[in-house]
Amino acid sequence: MNSESGFDSRLQSAKDLPDIFELVKVAVRKSTGKERAGLMLGLANLGGGPQGFVGAFYPIATNIIVMNSLPLKRVKETDPALYKPYVFHILLHEYLHTLGIIDEAATRQKAYEISTMTFGKDHPVTQLAADLSRFVPKLVYPYYGWQPSEDYQLELVKGFDKSSTSNYIN
Repeated sequence: MNSESGFDSRLQSAKDLPDIFELVKVAVRKSTGKERAGLMLGLANLGGGPQGFVGAFYPIATNIIVMNSLPLKRVKETDPALYKPYVFHILLHEYLHTLGIIDEAATRQKAYEISTMTFGKDHPVTQLAADLSRFVPKLVYPYYGWQPSEDYQLELVKGFDKSSTSNYIN
C-alpha cells in the first residue's frame, strides 16, 4: 500500500475533516486490521504558550478526539499545501490512541510506519510523522492524561466518522 494505491489523490480530493478521517481509518485498517467506530471530533482553541501547543488530544476511555483549532488555522493560512497532510497526521496519531496505543513513542512510531506504508517515505504525511517539528515548530505531543488548563468551547464536527453510522443516522 503506497501512494500508487491512490491515497495521495484521495487525500488531495478530500473536502473536509470527515473525508480525511475516513482515509485515516482505511489506512489503519489495511495496515493493522484494527478499527474503531463511533468517534466524534471536536475543535477547540486550546491555545499555546512558550513551550509550544498541542495539536490534538484524546481523553482516555472516551469517544472524542479534540483537535486544537489554533495550529489548524495557522497551517491552513501559512502553508495550504501542508493542511491536508497535517490533518491526516494529527488524526492518525489520535486515532491510534483510540485503538489503545497510549504510549507516545509507540504511537509516533506506528503513525510513521502506517504513513510510510500508505504514502511512501517522501510524502509530506510521512515527513510530518518523521519530524513534526520540522514543519510545525512549537507543536508538542501531550503527555499521558494531559488536559487543557482552562475551559474551552468545543465545536463538534458534523459528519465525522460517517462510515460508522447507518444511513438513517445523519
